[in-house]
Amino acid sequence: MERRVVVTGIGTVNPLGNNVEDSWQAVKRGENGISALDRFDPEQFPSKVCGVVKNLDPDNYIDRKEARKYDRFSLLALVASMEAMKGAGLETNRNGLDPERFGVIIGNGIGGLDTLTDAYRSLFYKGPMRIHPLTIPKMICNIGPGNVAIRFNAQGPCYAVVTACASGTDAIGHAFQSIVTDQTDVMIAGGTEAPVTEIAMGGFATIQTLSRGYNDSPERASRPFDKDRDGFVLAEGAGILILEELEHAKKRGAAILAELAGYGLSCDANHLTAPHPEGRGAVQAMKMALRAANMRPEDIDYINAHGTSTTLNDPIESKAIKAVFGEHTGRLKVSSTKSMTGHMIGGAGGFEAAVSIMALRDQFFPPTRNHDNPDPECDLDYVPNQGYSGRIRAVMSNSLGFGGHNGVLIFKAYT
Repeated sequence: MERRVVVTGIGTVNPLGNNVEDSWQAVKRGENGISALDRFDPEQFPSKVCGVVKNLDPDNYIDRKEARKYDRFSLLALVASMEAMKGAGLETNRNGLDPERFGVIIGNGIGGLDTLTDAYRSLFYKGPMRIHPLTIPKMICNIGPGNVAIRFNAQGPCYAVVTACASGTDAIGHAFQSIVTDQTDVMIAGGTEAPVTEIAMGGFATIQTLSRGYNDSPERASRPFDKDRDGFVLAEGAGILILEELEHAKKRGAAILAELAGYGLSCDANHLTAPHPEGRGAVQAMKMALRAANMRPEDIDYINAHGTSTTLNDPIESKAIKAVFGEHTGRLKVSSTKSMTGHMIGGAGGFEAAVSIMALRDQFFPPTRNHDNPDPECDLDYVPNQGYSGRIRAVMSNSLGFGGHNGVLIFKAYT
């Protein structure tokens, strides 16, 4: 019998809020989570805006001594996982949950950059033997899911997916496949990132991908699909789902939030940072997700787009959507919640999956903030500036990353 996968819990921390409900209500209102860069001296950086998690006190979640062992990307993943597990009814009561069939897959694009930055300072100013002994265990990409697995005694598959901006989406897709192929029954899956550091801000700035024209008005800086966009806004955050095999969820009486129906992935095989000019890989991944879900293009009502606010991504993603959806494109609603949060890199796909599920729950199309001056090359219905209610049967969530990585998820209402 085909194994179906459902979502029974969601957790997030992001620039709009430190839990799912607050974040979702902020999305519905089209609020801004982007602010002036103040983590370090912004003087030398051409982009002086960012999206950061606000008022997050680690003491509310873990022991202070334990928190010192975590890089920020790990901490964000743990906090979001705790909320998701609690929502699924699994945080404290895991009776009947086989730990060997319970796993964790959490994507991130870069790993522990805060820890790496501190290590470089120690190396260059104090010498190699003054590097903190926990540097490697704190910064490696797999330690995010590792810490979550330790917390919840998940003894099944546990690893990180590193596919740049598609990492969170691909992690959810891998977890989906793990359940479908009968390796596991329950998976913690999603993405996390804490890239607002000197190294990341400088690195992205030198390849001219960051917005730099809105330093005096951060709330206007992220403007996907708008003609006046000039780059993305770097942000931090995490989004985590609890995926569960349907019969397993029903047996324990879990509340089912949505069904994860399909996953597609591909590579442009084209360029280090630029998408294929015809959106070749994005088209392939969207079509693959539809096939996996046994759905037609006209079954999708809303797309949570990758929508980074860069010159290249937005028109190419729009072109790819038209290539896949054909005549149905005119009936689609497409929006980018990065307009409110900025780009959380590996954390983006996890958060946007959460938004997709909440859109299904509330039958509400989230807006694209700052869509003021339409770009002729971006000619879809991007739900400009104000969201609204409407029928949503199924949602597609797109993530397109550096290196040509493409990941696509499809969620539908559970019946």
